[in-house]
Amino acid sequence: MTDLSTFAALAGIDIGAWSDKPTTLNPGQKEAAKSLYTTPDGKLDIGIWEATPGRFTADRSQAAEFCHFLQGRIVMTHLDGTRVTLGPGDAIMLPRGWKGTWEILEQTRKIYVIYSGGDTPD
Repeated sequence: MTDLSTFAALAGIDIGAWSDKPTTLNPGQKEAAKSLYTTPDGKLDIGIWEATPGRFTADRSQAAEFCHFLQGRIVMTHLDGTRVTLGPGDAIMLPRGWKGTWEILEQTRKIYVIYSGGDTPD
């Protein structure tokens, strides 16, 4: 049978305990996440992630990620120096191999889709 998973009220669901952000550049930054759906092979994960203000490095060498922002405001800086400001209703696709920094200006919550399988979009 086809799995028709649905996810409601994602801006307000409890996503669990906060923990230290491992790649933060500002000690004390926290994050929390809740996986909503993972394929049996583990190559696709869909969930909710939230972080407190601060700046951290991000490395998508092993997976591509699509992000849709529900609340907050961030500035993403790509390795080439390009900066993008994103907030509620915005989305971005980070292809496998993307590296850069995120600066969380306001506590931010996003829906993420991470794909670590074979071919991914450029």
